[in-house]
Amino acid sequence: MLDILSPGHQTCDGIRRRDFVRVGSLGIGGLTLPNLLRQQAAAKDAGRSVSNKSVILVWLAGGPSHIDMYDLKPDAPSDIRGEFKPIATKVPGVEISEHLPLQAKIMDKLAVVRSAHHTNAGHGMGSQWMQTGWHATIEVNDNIYPSCGSVVSRMKGPNSPGVPAYVNLPRKVSFGNAAYLGASYNPFTADSDPNNDNFQVRNLQLPGRVDESRLGRRQSLLSELDTLRRDVDTKGDIKGIDKFYGDALEMVTSDKAQRAFKIQNEDPKLREQYGRNDLGQSCLLARRLVEAGVTYVSVQAGGGWDTHGNNFTSLKDNLLPKYDRAVATLVSDLAQRGLQDDVLVMTMGEFGRTPRINPGAGRDHWPGAMSILYAGGGLNMGQAVGSTNSKAEYPTSKPATPGCVLSTMYHVLGIDHRHVFYDEVRRRLPILNEGRPIQDLVG
Repeated sequence: MLDILSPGHQTCDGIRRRDFVRVGSLGIGGLTLPNLLRQQAAAKDAGRSVSNKSVILVWLAGGPSHIDMYDLKPDAPSDIRGEFKPIATKVPGVEISEHLPLQAKIMDKLAVVRSAHHTNAGHGMGSQWMQTGWHATIEVNDNIYPSCGSVVSRMKGPNSPGVPAYVNLPRKVSFGNAAYLGASYNPFTADSDPNNDNFQVRNLQLPGRVDESRLGRRQSLLSELDTLRRDVDTKGDIKGIDKFYGDALEMVTSDKAQRAFKIQNEDPKLREQYGRNDLGQSCLLARRLVEAGVTYVSVQAGGGWDTHGNNFTSLKDNLLPKYDRAVATLVSDLAQRGLQDDVLVMTMGEFGRTPRINPGAGRDHWPGAMSILYAGGGLNMGQAVGSTNSKAEYPTSKPATPGCVLSTMYHVLGIDHRHVFYDEVRRRLPILNEGRPIQDLVG
C-alpha cells in the first residue's frame, strides 16, 4: 500500500489544507478504485438517468474578490472601487474586470450571477456551505455533509464504464468528501500536477515491483481474507472483496482510464492556450476526463485567493491572468467540440471579499455578496443575473443562496435536489434543504 501526504495550502484561519491520500489499489487495507466504481452498478440497479451531462467546477479556494472581477463599482468611493476598471463584453450592457479580457470576448457563452450570498465568513464553514448546500455550525477539517461531487457520484455514477464518476484535480479539494454517504463516493484524486512533463496518476500505476503475476497472487490472497475484512469493517470505509475489485484491477491494467489522463497526447499549442500552469492544465485535463465519461470534476484553482494583503497586485499579476486564460479556453474548447450543452462549467469560492479595502491594500472575508460564473450545460447564457447595492455589499435583486447555486447544477444533471438520504443515525437529510434552480438560467 502506498501512503501519500499531498502538499497543502494554508489560509488565514490557520487550517492546513492537506489531505492524506491512501492509494491502496493493491493492498490489504482497502481499495480506492473499487469503492469508487461501486457507484456504477448502484446507479444501474436504481434505474437512474443515463444522461451524459457532466460538470467541471473550478474552485477558487480562499474567496475570490467579486468586486474586482464580475461586480465592479466604478462610481463608488476610491477605498471601495479599488484600482480596476470595468470593460465592455460581447454582451451589450454587461461589464466585467479589465483583467478578464478573454472572458469578456466570450461573454455570450457565459452567465454571471452577481447576487449569491450567505452568512458565514469562516473558510471551512463557508467552503462546506458552498460545496454541500448545508450550513455547518462548527469549524471542522472534513465534511459533515456530502459534497456535491459525492452526491453526483452517488446519484448518477460515471457516464461511461471504466472511469470514476468524481475526480479532483490536481489534488483533493477541501470539503470535497462524501461524509455519511460513505468512502465509496469520495473523489478519485490525481495527486500530481498535470503541468509537469512527467505527469502520471499514481493511483492508476502498478507499484514498480509488482508485475501482473504478482498482482494475480495478491488477488488470491485478498479473496482468502474476504471474511476477515468484513468482520473488521466497523465504519463501512473498507468494503468487502467483490466483483468491483475486478473493475478496479481493469482500470489499473487496461488503458481506458490511463488514456483519459494522458494529457501529453494533447496538441502543444492547445496546452499553451490553456496556460502552462497547474490551473490551465487541470482545466484541460478536466475536459479530457468528461469526454471519457467522468461526470463531475473539481479543479482546485491554486492558492492565493485569500487576498487580505496586496489584493490588486496579486490579482492582476498572478491570479486573474491564469484564471482568465484557463476558463475562457476551456469554455471555447468545449464549444468547438460541440459539448457546450453537455458540460456545465462553474467557478466559485467560499465567499467574496469586503467592499472596503483594508490598510494592507487587501480585502477581507465577505459572505454577504459573491459572484458565481456558469457556462454551458444547456443553461441560458449571455447575461448577468441579479445585482448588489452601490458598494457590492449585499444583493438588491434576485438573491441566490448556496442552495440556489447548487440546485441549478443538479437541475442540469437531472438530479432531484429534494431527494432524501439518511445518515448514520437514520436522520432524513435531503440533498439540499433550501433553494431552487435560478430561473433566469433554467427558464
